[in-house]
Amino acid sequence: MTLFLALLLAVVTVRGEVRDAVTGEPIAGVVVASAAARAGTLTDDAGRFVLEMSAPSRVRFARLGYHTQEYDVVGDTTLVVRLEPSAPSLERVTVTALRGDAAAPIPQRTMDREEVERRYVGQDVPLLLTGQPSITSYAEAGAFSNYSYLRLRGIDHTRVNITLDGVPLNDPEDQFVYFSNFPDFGNSLESVQIQRGVGTSSYGTASYAGAINFQSMALAGSTREGEVQLGRGSFGTTRGSAEWMTGRVAERFAGYVRASAHRTEGYRHHSGNTGQSYFANGAYFGTRDIVKVTAFGGRSRNELAYLAVPLADLERDPRTNPLGDDERDDFQQHFASASWTRALGERAAMQATAYTIWASGDYDVRIAPDMYNFQLASRVSGALATWSARRGALDLDAGIHASAYHRDHSLAIRPDLGALVYLNTGRKREQSAFAKAAMALGDVTLYGDVQVRHPEFEYFPDAASGIDGSSIAWTFVNPKVGLTWEVSRRATVYASYGSNGREPTRNDMFAGFDNVDTTNIEFVGPLSRVRPERVYDTEAGVRWRTSSLTANVNVFDMRFRNEITPVGELSYIGLPLRKNVRASYRRGLEADITWHPVASVSASANATLSRNRIAEYTDDAAGATYRDVEPLLTPTALVNHTVDWQMTRTISLSLGGRYVGRSFLANTGDERFMTPSAYLLDAGLAWRVGRHELALQVMNLGSARFYAAGYTDGTSPYYFVTAPRALFVTATVGF
Repeated sequence: MTLFLALLLAVVTVRGEVRDAVTGEPIAGVVVASAAARAGTLTDDAGRFVLEMSAPSRVRFARLGYHTQEYDVVGDTTLVVRLEPSAPSLERVTVTALRGDAAAPIPQRTMDREEVERRYVGQDVPLLLTGQPSITSYAEAGAFSNYSYLRLRGIDHTRVNITLDGVPLNDPEDQFVYFSNFPDFGNSLESVQIQRGVGTSSYGTASYAGAINFQSMALAGSTREGEVQLGRGSFGTTRGSAEWMTGRVAERFAGYVRASAHRTEGYRHHSGNTGQSYFANGAYFGTRDIVKVTAFGGRSRNELAYLAVPLADLERDPRTNPLGDDERDDFQQHFASASWTRALGERAAMQATAYTIWASGDYDVRIAPDMYNFQLASRVSGALATWSARRGALDLDAGIHASAYHRDHSLAIRPDLGALVYLNTGRKREQSAFAKAAMALGDVTLYGDVQVRHPEFEYFPDAASGIDGSSIAWTFVNPKVGLTWEVSRRATVYASYGSNGREPTRNDMFAGFDNVDTTNIEFVGPLSRVRPERVYDTEAGVRWRTSSLTANVNVFDMRFRNEITPVGELSYIGLPLRKNVRASYRRGLEADITWHPVASVSASANATLSRNRIAEYTDDAAGATYRDVEPLLTPTALVNHTVDWQMTRTISLSLGGRYVGRSFLANTGDERFMTPSAYLLDAGLAWRVGRHELALQVMNLGSARFYAAGYTDGTSPYYFVTAPRALFVTATVGF
């Protein structure tokens, strides 16, 4: 019997070498292991290995960045193994670390490349994201470009963490992303993930309302192709773009480049803009490494429309714009990054990225009788590093980030632009680090996440201001915990709790002033006058998935301390004024459902119902205090629905509608100052033959009157209007 077992489980020697199936190069660090036992070894620098194991059995070859392979072994043998690269997994190291997986205990939604292309007609990114759960958006011009804004759960996007491949895009002073500066950005996105609530730790400004993570065009699995897009639409809108993707060249290199230009008159009078942009990235794929370079940017010249309009004026002429046709701006912004990703053994990798973003331009504000010209010039440079490892049931991610920023603010009065009235500078530095862990314990996965951020702001006043410089620093510790329970193959439940703190913007600290001197220093006060805000966020939900149906239902409870809330008024340069409120909350339910009844039809719907309150708000202008009131521009009901029907092999139809409930324009509960509820319907028709397509998009099909946002002066409501029915035709020629 002993002899029989010895023969049955003989110890054999397996030796050989492992090479890249594409390049033929040896691969070091491959885990070579028996599939039935713990015996294992690593390949050396020449890709060679020797392993003693029991036979018969299977030997497994695994390394991060390559597809795992297995071979049957019955006796001593020599193998030459060729592993197929899986470069996409390496290319997405930082994106994956920030997003987490689909099972993470947070409410999230990801738009893939196909959905982005289907929804995109050249609109600014906030408008592209319209229709995603809990998002509202609008453009000042009433149409689909110029300055545009989004709100997530009723909170403006200065408090949304926004990144591209992990690189923070929020301006450090304003914590805003000026998508107008690089138009057609949506044309070069591989995917977009929207996390609601505090989400997972990221780089840059803290996720307060949520996070939006963009992924640039993936190159690892790309093919050689190109396309030209030409578009024409309502309000004198024209758009053109051309892009080219090389595919893998000599299996080592790949690249992508796009150039775009557009022009529109805007829906509101003299609210048009002209813009150009570019996007390019290229990568080198080595045996264990990827080096990727990304650059994008653009220039946009806008006719300004940042003032809302009283209802009586809109009823006379809905295209009314109180700003003059001589009030314009001209801005450009550019981004460049270089990243290096390296596989570290079988299930670990690291990525290091250096980046810089610079912007400059000017805008006009008429302060009678003069035309003031405000000028800005900024640069932020930073570096980040991400490490990820998978060890059995444990997943680990860690990251560090540091950046330095400065922006010059100056003022001249036309026509003498060479004589500056003032020149001041803001500088901001930031250091942060995070660590995340996920541990699988059977059907339950536990999650832990903690981030430490240390931003510092320093103000250098104009030489003639008569005041000294000042500085302030904050330290935030932002923890999150959660769990996911896989109840069955179809159902998963999750719960999480997290807290994030966030510093005020420069505009918050300066009470809306662009320059501080002896005339306003007492009114502005110290930089610490506006306290940092913090959110305590509880999320719980259930996910249900079958072959034809995906459903996600989430409940949330966001409690705020010292929330820096808008007061419903604008500063003299058109920026929202805000102040601290002691306590507030947003609580609600979100549902997101996608159904494929047949292969040719896809239907989706999402809804948000919420109760939102400020415990106590004081209107400084009126000297009145209000209790238990709704925060402004936070609808209690949002509903979106879409149906996509592939009618024939070449023709597809889409219908999408959205309902936005009423919201207040001030934090006083005064029903005189409200945006009414509205329902809008969009439609699209596309004819596609091969890689060529002719698409028609109709926005606001029923010409519903919709006031997307606004404010009040305390006596009347002022609204930003959305354009009535608008048509866009896009012809795409692929090659």
